Amino acid sequence: MRRAIISDIHGNLIALRAAMDDCRKQRLDDIVCLGDICGYGPDPVECIDIVKAACKWTLCGNHDAALFMSVAVGFNRYARAAIDWQRNVLKPHWYSLSAKRMRWNWLADQPAARKEETTLYVHASPRDPLYEYVEEADFADIGFGLSQKATDIFEHIDVLSFCGHSHKPGVVTSDFQWIKPNELEDMTFRLPDGLKTLVNIGSVGQPRDNNPEGCYVILDTDANTVQFRRVKYDIKTEQKRFLAVPELDEKLWKRLETGT
Repeated sequence: MRRAIISDIHGNLIALRAAMDDCRKQRLDDIVCLGDICGYGPDPVECIDIVKAACKWTLCGNHDAALFMSVAVGFNRYARAAIDWQRNVLKPHWYSLSAKRMRWNWLADQPAARKEETTLYVHASPRDPLYEYVEEADFADIGFGLSQKATDIFEHIDVLSFCGHSHKPGVVTSDFQWIKPNELEDMTFRLPDGLKTLVNIGSVGQPRDNNPEGCYVILDTDANTVQFRRVKYDIKTEQKRFLAVPELDEKLWKRLETGT
């Protein structure tokens, strides 16, 4: 099986279209999404519709979940303003057409985690599928031994797990050595026998690893590999879409240029 795993689109339509175009060239069996279709960006409706049509299944991210809260708790003011605007765009009224109701209800029904045999898919972290960040620093030994967080995370993994949420791609096994995609030959990691593995797949629409290109992964169960894919997209065009929505702060579109 060759499966594309995407995550953290955040209303970035141009980046999502570019990722979907790249997926179509990869001889895939299916595509799945680890959540956060919404948040930050100007095109939540279009992004939801694309993911809903293209993906075999989808998880709920914390920005998606915040749409269904009366107040988005735990977000900075820029992210909260974007969520409030997107809620107004997406939430149906009594007079709304059925397509809008179906989109809203579909998003509300998505879980934050899914397990298939020995592979766990989560939006955020194996021990906290909706909110906890998994990053390189969690596995660093700065002289006090491994963190309890790192140990706990791997206790929740049978063999393999995929996550997003931090927007910082990487892979770490139960030897606790974090590997960045650009440290891998052809950005491809061969899954080891006898070691649990966690893969952070990065972000399609809001990269945060100092690389502005969108990121997703392909799991190849026959070759027993995970390949990171970086996808260029027209950032200037996407920024213009942000500018058309006054509720979206410039911080949210300026960071697209640097991937920070």
